Amino acid sequence: MTAPPGDFVGPDLTPEHYVHELPPAVRRELARLLAAIAAGENVEPDVRATMDDATARTAAALATGPGLILLRGVPVAGHDRATLATLYTMFGRALGRPMPQNLEGETITDIRDTGEDPADPDVRLYRTRAEQDFHTDGADVIGLLALRTARSGGASRIVSSVRVYEAVREQRPDLAPLLLQPWFFRIPGAKARGLPEAMPRPIVTVVGDKIESFFIGWYIRNAQGLPGVPPLSDAQHEVLALYEATANDPALYLDMDFQPGDVQWLRNCFVLHKRTAYEDHAEAERKRHLLRLWLAIDRLSDGTPRFPIEGGAPQ
Repeated sequence: MTAPPGDFVGPDLTPEHYVHELPPAVRRELARLLAAIAAGENVEPDVRATMDDATARTAAALATGPGLILLRGVPVAGHDRATLATLYTMFGRALGRPMPQNLEGETITDIRDTGEDPADPDVRLYRTRAEQDFHTDGADVIGLLALRTARSGGASRIVSSVRVYEAVREQRPDLAPLLLQPWFFRIPGAKARGLPEAMPRPIVTVVGDKIESFFIGWYIRNAQGLPGVPPLSDAQHEVLALYEATANDPALYLDMDFQPGDVQWLRNCFVLHKRTAYEDHAEAERKRHLLRLWLAIDRLSDGTPRFPIEGGAPQ
C-alpha cells in the first residue's frame, strides 16, 4: 500500500532523499542570468529552461513524495537582494502563483531579525531571533532562499503533520477528534485594519486519503480572551500540548542546516516547520537573511481553503 503524501519519519530521511545539488552547468548559467537581471534584462524564459529539471523534481516531491525538497547551489554570493529576489520569484512562478504573505500584500518577504519584541502578539516571529515552534503558513507551498546564515542556531526543523496526527490519534483516540473541530486563530494586525481579530478553522482536515493540517499554536493561545472566542477546554489544552510535544519528538523530526544558496520548498498542508533560536553575526553584512515565497499551486491543491483571509496567517 502506498503511503499518503507527506507521510515520512524525519530521521529516516538522509540528504540523498531530499537534497538536489544543482549541476555545475546550471550554476554557471544561473550566474550569467543573475548578471543579466542586474543589467535590467528580462530572462524569465531562460531561468525556467535552466531550472526545468529542478522544477520537475520539486513538483514531484511536493505532489506525491514527502512534501519537501532542498535545492542546493544557487550562486548568491556577490549579488544584491533585489537581483536575487527577482531570480527567486522567477523560480516560484515556474511552480505556481506567488501569494501575499501579510496584510500589506507583500509577495516576497525578508526573513531576518529587525530587533522587534517576540513577546508582542502583533510582532511576527520571523522578524526576531526567537524560536518559532512547529507551525504551518498560509499557502499551498512555502519556499525559502538562504542568502546568509546565522553565527549559530537557526536550524530549519521539519516534521510530517500526517505522522503527528496519527501519533496523537494512537496515543489519545479520545482527544484526537478535537483536532478536526474549529479552533480560533488570532490574526496579527487585523484589528487595526478593521478585520476580525480571530478566525476559526480545524487543525486537521481529512480529505479523501489525505490528512491536511493547519497549525499555529501561539495564534490559538493569543486568541484567548478576544471577543467572541470561547475559552479552551481542559481537553483542548491537553490535546494542544500533546500535538506540540509529538511534533517536537526527535524520533519524528528532521533538522536542515541551510547553506547560502539553498532553496527549501515545503508542502504546507503536510509539513510542520520550525526554526530554532539563533545568535547572529555582529556585522550587518553578515547577519542571517533569507527570502520567503508563498505559492498557490492549483495542480497540488484539492480545494481545501488554507485560511479564511488571504495573507492573514503569516508567521
